[in-house]
Amino acid sequence: MEITIISRESVKPSSPTPCHLRTYMLSLLDQLMPSAHVPIIFFYRPIDQREISATLQRLKQSLSDALTFFYPFAGKVKEELYIDCNDDGVYYTETKVSCCLSEIIGQPKSEKILKLLPEDFYLESSGNPGIGIPVAMIQVSVLKCGGIVIGTKTSHKIIDGPTSTAFLKAWAAIARGSGEAVVRPSFTAPSIFPQNLALPKDKMLAIWPSLIKFGKGVMKRFVFDASAVATLKARAASSTCVQHPTRVEAVSAFIWQCTMLASKARIGSQRPSVLSHIVNLRGKKSTHLPEYSVGNLLWMSIAKCSEETETELHLLLGLLRESILQIDGNFVQSLSGEEGFSKVCECLQEFSEVYSNAGTDYLTCSSLCKVGIYETDFGWGKPIWVSPGGINGPVFQNLVFLNETSAGDGIEAWVTLDEQDMVILERETQILKFASLDPSPLLLCD
Repeated sequence: MEITIISRESVKPSSPTPCHLRTYMLSLLDQLMPSAHVPIIFFYRPIDQREISATLQRLKQSLSDALTFFYPFAGKVKEELYIDCNDDGVYYTETKVSCCLSEIIGQPKSEKILKLLPEDFYLESSGNPGIGIPVAMIQVSVLKCGGIVIGTKTSHKIIDGPTSTAFLKAWAAIARGSGEAVVRPSFTAPSIFPQNLALPKDKMLAIWPSLIKFGKGVMKRFVFDASAVATLKARAASSTCVQHPTRVEAVSAFIWQCTMLASKARIGSQRPSVLSHIVNLRGKKSTHLPEYSVGNLLWMSIAKCSEETETELHLLLGLLRESILQIDGNFVQSLSGEEGFSKVCECLQEFSEVYSNAGTDYLTCSSLCKVGIYETDFGWGKPIWVSPGGINGPVFQNLVFLNETSAGDGIEAWVTLDEQDMVILERETQILKFASLDPSPLLLCD
């Protein structure tokens, strides 16, 4: 697969950012996040070759218009404490790819897919930290067949999954030009959760020594269709624990169960296990966080299963539900205001105690279900597949990323484990009884 760069530029907001908005202070919750860029890739069906030039121009112009509303996205992260909203623009690359859509996602391979993400060429100036780190980078690739792929990388210092989706929805709505209301972001998070300079940088990374693993990490994609999801929900339901589990809860608990069984098969005995689930703080009762609030408005629930605890699915789901319910409106309120810093420090101490046991297995789960990621229609149809790319490397963590299938009724689970653990997961558990391993997205969208 050959990729030829057509152009590389910075797309700036169509209207300059006012002087009083030029410095955007990160919130206390943003301070906890690493500076890493999070990838996501959108694959679209081919369009008429005669329309490609106009389509590319419309994408660029609509991005420029969207950046007027999401102005921090066109800036740079400075000192991991604020965004310099200097209208430098989003790093934007257009490329031409020598193969067709079916050759890329007919049998998706991470080494191909990752090439459709923008390069981190800003690292060339990393010797000068004063320049800052771009908030957003975008690559638009035109395939031989006329298919279009949009790959984005956004800084986790200010952008979580719902924030990224809100931005993409706004960009897509402007590109469609249908006159419908465009998502308007809220920038109130830094005033609700004011930053505190007493919090050390990379504090979260420092308290997670047992989450970071070294070896051969691999990511695989397991697809649960609507029937499998319904079956898991029925199996996980219980009159004594959770009567009506959600599909995310059911799939998360099932994968947790499978990883615990795989660990037991490898070691010979059950080890303590912790499932951390990322919880969206927006929409919690008694809070004042609009749906389209910008920032890392997330927290981690902690579900613990000891070596003596039974691992039936309904029991694990009960532990998961109980841990998520603890992150309610009152908890969010306790994190807010000037007093929130002491609560955050208290929670970080708890995290440190939970995540410091080398004899415990850890699994972290994050979900983009129900945020409308497949609604990003730029004017030529919704994406037929949305992918987080792939992870293959010597440093990783046990991670599950959940997303809806293109039809909206199934769930794709991107699971990252040690290579040997992944082999055991596939061979010694029931995961492949309920899920298909890496089926072609072209089959799922027809």
